[in-house]
Order: sequence, then C-alpha cells, then structure tokens
Amino acid sequence: MNAETIRKMMGIFLLVSFVLISTSKPVREYLRIPKQMVMFEGEKATFASALPVHAEVKDASHSIELEKADDTLTVEAKQPDEEKVVLNMGGVPIKQIDVKALPSLKVIPGGQSIGVKLNTLGVLVVGYHLVDTESGKKSPGELAGIQVGDMITSVNGKKIENMSDLSPFIEKSGKTGQPLDLQLIRDQRSIATKLTPLKDKHDHAYRIGLYIRDSAAGIGTMTFFDPISKKYGALGHVISDMDTKKPIIVQNGQIMKSTVTSIEKGSSGNPGEKLARFSKDKEIIGNITTNSPFGIFGKLSKSVPNELYDKPMPVALSSQVKKGPAKMLTVIENDRVEAFDVEIVNSVPQKFPATKGLVIRVTDPRLLKKTGGIVQGMSGSPIIQDGKLIGAVTHVFVNDPTSGYGVHIEWMLNEAGIDIYGSKQKAS
Repeated sequence: MNAETIRKMMGIFLLVSFVLISTSKPVREYLRIPKQMVMFEGEKATFASALPVHAEVKDASHSIELEKADDTLTVEAKQPDEEKVVLNMGGVPIKQIDVKALPSLKVIPGGQSIGVKLNTLGVLVVGYHLVDTESGKKSPGELAGIQVGDMITSVNGKKIENMSDLSPFIEKSGKTGQPLDLQLIRDQRSIATKLTPLKDKHDHAYRIGLYIRDSAAGIGTMTFFDPISKKYGALGHVISDMDTKKPIIVQNGQIMKSTVTSIEKGSSGNPGEKLARFSKDKEIIGNITTNSPFGIFGKLSKSVPNELYDKPMPVALSSQVKKGPAKMLTVIENDRVEAFDVEIVNSVPQKFPATKGLVIRVTDPRLLKKTGGIVQGMSGSPIIQDGKLIGAVTHVFVNDPTSGYGVHIEWMLNEAGIDIYGSKQKAS
C-alpha cells in the first residue's frame, strides 16, 4: 500500500470520525449553548449539556449564578451586570458565554380598544384642485411646486397649526398681490417656496388650489403601559395619511376609550375590520407625542384596566420568543378585553429595531368564527407567551386573514422611552 493510498484512507477516516462526533447528541447539545446571552434580573436559562464540562464565572461575580447537573447547565441572573461564563473540559477552556443581565422590567398589557386623534405639525397637502380664473383653470399650489404629502408649517414667518390659520393670509395676499412665503416639510427636509393665490371668477374668492388636512382619526388597540411612568404604546405600526400614504408628522394628539359596535369578518383578499365608536363622553385618557414605525406613544392621564391582566407582567426579548402557543388580548364586543389562542409560527431574534419580527396564526375557534382571524383595528393587540409580554399584532396577511405579522415588544418599549437595557424604570 503506497503513501498516497494511506493518506486518502486517513482522510476518509478523519472525515467520518468528525461527522460522527459532530452529530452525536452531547456535541449537538454543546453547540446549542449560545456564545452570547441577554436576560433579565431573576431569570434562569437552562441548557441540555451531557458533556463533562465545568462551568465558572470568569470574575467570580455574584451577579451570575451557575448550576451544573449531569445533563443540564443553568444560568441565573441574580442582579444587573455583564459577566463571562467559561466552560472547561479537563481543565482546558473550550467555550466562553458572554452574559448580560438587565434590570427587571414589567409593564401592564393592554388589549383595550382606543380611539385615536392626531393633529399634524401644520397642514398636510392631500391633493390639488383647479381654480377657474379669467385666464383658465390653474392650481396655484401646483404652480408653486408644492407636492402631495408636503406639510405647510408656516406662512410669511407665522406658524400654521390648522386649516383656519391659512385663510387670513390668503385673503390679504389676494388684496395686496404679494405672494405667500411658505415653509414646507417634505421627506424630513425643510423647503421654502412662494405661492400667489388666484381669484375664482365665479365667487371672486382667492384660492391656493390645494386640498389640505390638519388632523386624522381612527381606532386601534392599546399594547401596554408602564405603571410607574404612565408611558404607553399602541398600534404597533405607523399611522399614515389615507390619501398620501405617507406617515403623519405629529404635533400632538389624544387617545380615548372606544367601543366595538360590530365586526366585518375578513376573508381571503378582503381584510375585515372592527367597527367602533369613541366613548360617549369622549373622555381623553392620554396624549400622543410620537407616531413611529413601531406605533403611537405618549402618556396616560387616566387608568385603563383590562380586567384580565391588571398587574405588571415581565417582558421577553426577541431572542427569548419561541415557536408555539400564545395568547392575544383584544376586544371584539363592546369594550371587554378577552384572551384568544394564537400560535407563533416564526420569530426572528432581531439585534436591531425592525418591524415584522413575528409571524402569528389565530387558532382560537371562537375568534375565527367571529372575525375570520386578524382584522383592521386589532393592530396593537398584545401577545403573551409563558406569562411574558412578547409583542403586538401589526398586519394581517391579505390572502390569509387567519395569519399576520407582529412586532417584538422590546422595540415598542424603546420607542416609548422605557429603558429596557440600562437603568431601572423611573417616574417622569
């Protein structure tokens, strides 16, 4: 047998040995132990580990406690800190786990139907109209280079907050012939332009040839609120203008209680909808300070009990969410919050803020019969798994109303200004 044949046989032997070792149960369990872990104070994480390894905290800190049994390794976060756990075999380090323990964080889940009213940061341009002048039909706004989706924030140096603020400027400009100096916001950029109103030959009124809007209203679902700071999050997605399809830039807004009056059941290709009305007294229960890709946020001024989970509940990071059964809290009749069965079909352990981190499917027979699955107005419905708040419903699949997307709760908490990674919650 020549040397070349021996080398080939040794290579095959080593390859087979490597495959057999790497597919053995103890090695597979070892490889599943992560190199990085983030957990909350008081939490435990247990891993299967049949290999004869010894685990120790590198700096012998008391913030992390370890327990190694014959076939498991348990890591417990005793207090907030960052530590390194080293796994040794026969005195030789074979793996290091970077463990970050976060301060304990609990919020109260929502599920309540809420009415939403947003006031824009100026007046929003939603379309053009032609002014019938002596020289033909024209749109002064279009001639001035104004685009649908632009926000008019000031005229002649004066702040514009609602549509009625524009009228005196238009009338004065018509009489003097002086063009209006407009300040616009377009795609987060500030733009200046001049607009000259034109006189309508029929009623002799001066017009700017633009359709504008200064507020928007709708319904959604409360996701959570912090019992200490009263900060809340709802909806789970941005509110966009119905005409321009662009996110609404918010100056301020309010949320109030709402009552579900009926349900339009969803079907393939036709998303359903909750039909609701604002409470009779239109009592404001909180403000709106932010409209972001992760929902609307602000502070509550009134309590919003849901009668199911009125005590603070721990939250889960995206890396802690798993496939399997969960609960969704929402309202389908009047103002009563109920829990319905859903399944987490997929969860992406995101390291950076992103939407659509969850895929969920409704499995509750009663909810499927009543709504067909996920309908408009359920956006923001909190999702609970293993006693923890993990996220919120955001979008329905148009061709499959039983399923939809969700957002991980940690991104909504960050957007609400609740420090999930650093110091403990503080009232503000």
